[in-house]
Formats: sequence, C-alpha cells, structure tokens
Amino acid sequence: MTTPAPVTQDAFQSALIVDDHPLFCDALSMTLQSSIGISRIDTAPDLGHALERIASQGSPGVIVLDLNLPDVNGLDGLIRLRNAVKAPIIVVSSMADNRVISAVIHAGADGFIPKHSQRDVFRAAFQAIRNHERFIPPGYMLLDRETGDDALTRLASLTNQQARILQLICEGKLNKQIAFDLSIAETTVKAHVTAIMRKLGVQSRTQAVLLAKDASFNTVLNDTPGQA
Repeated sequence: MTTPAPVTQDAFQSALIVDDHPLFCDALSMTLQSSIGISRIDTAPDLGHALERIASQGSPGVIVLDLNLPDVNGLDGLIRLRNAVKAPIIVVSSMADNRVISAVIHAGADGFIPKHSQRDVFRAAFQAIRNHERFIPPGYMLLDRETGDDALTRLASLTNQQARILQLICEGKLNKQIAFDLSIAETTVKAHVTAIMRKLGVQSRTQAVLLAKDASFNTVLNDTPGQA
C-alpha cells in the first residue's frame, strides 16, 4: 500500500468524476461544490475518456472513481489511473464491503466512500486526505492483505500502455490486432508483452491472463451482493 501524497487545500480546487451514470455525476458534483468547496469539476463516463482528459489537460486535484465502468474489469481502472496520476483517488461505490474496501485501498486508492453516504462522510474523507491519511468509512475496517493482493502489486507495476495491452490480451486479441487497435507497430506490441510477462513473473500469455483475473473483483466479491 502506497503512502498518500502530500495534499494541500488548493489541490481540491479541481476534480474529475469518473462514472457512467449522469444523474449521479450531477448529484456528486453538487456535493463536491457545496460541501468540499471544489470550484472546477469535470466528468468522464469511462476510463478511456478519463485518461484522454488527463493526457490533454493534466492531472486534476482529485479523482473520484466508480468501480464498475463500461471499459474496465475489476480493479483495472483504479490501477491504471494510479499509474497515470499522483493525485488522490477516492473510490465511491455501492459495493461497501470490508473485502472490497481493503482491496481498493491496497490497490492504491486514498479512500473509499459508500455511494449513498451523507455529506458529512464526504467532508470527513476529504479532510482525512488533507491530513495525509487513508479514509475508511465509519463502520468498516481495513483487512490484512490476502493472496490476491500479490497479483495487484505486480499489476500495479505496469505502465499505462502495458496495462492497456494486457487488457486486450485478456480479451483474446493477437499481437497484430492489438497493434491495429493501438496504432503501434507489432514489434512494439511484442516488446511490451515481453515486459509485461517479466513484471508479472509469468512465462506465457495464458498465465498473464490468469493472474489478471486473480485481481478481478470476480475473486474478491464471490459472495458480495450488489454492484456499482
């Protein structure tokens, strides 16, 4: 688990909400403006748009992230955002379960807020981050690392491009198809695949896919009801 980066009051003048539910984005924007005092708020409906926004406009002061997005699987979105920015990342989700919260924090999030929390919980979360502390919502606890966390640690070492290529490998695409999708040379894809397998400590693409699945919420949430 990484150490929270220093955060100043000014850092919260801008936020990026990554969520594919427009009505929730509107409600959350109002909460961040009125309760936290964030003046500039942008939204992205999925991880791809969020990364494009960061690439073109720079990192926001804070990122508020939903877990279930149309273009990611499990913790992929969080891990790739964590690799892309140093800004605090707060996960807001209805999957409020000790195992989920612990997996999210161990994967690099700075805090977790249950999706339908009152405004005082949001204020407490942002104050904790200002104090360089992780935020665990009241009534929940941070569990020790489990076996799957080793997979998360190795996945978190991938660059954003490598994580994207691994996602495409998990979708069953060949190097030629990946090269076409990402507009890069097939030799570049091969070099990335070699680097991915080295970082993950695996010997084949199949083993890489299995390790990626070990880090999916499918393994964290076998018995946990609810999504979002």
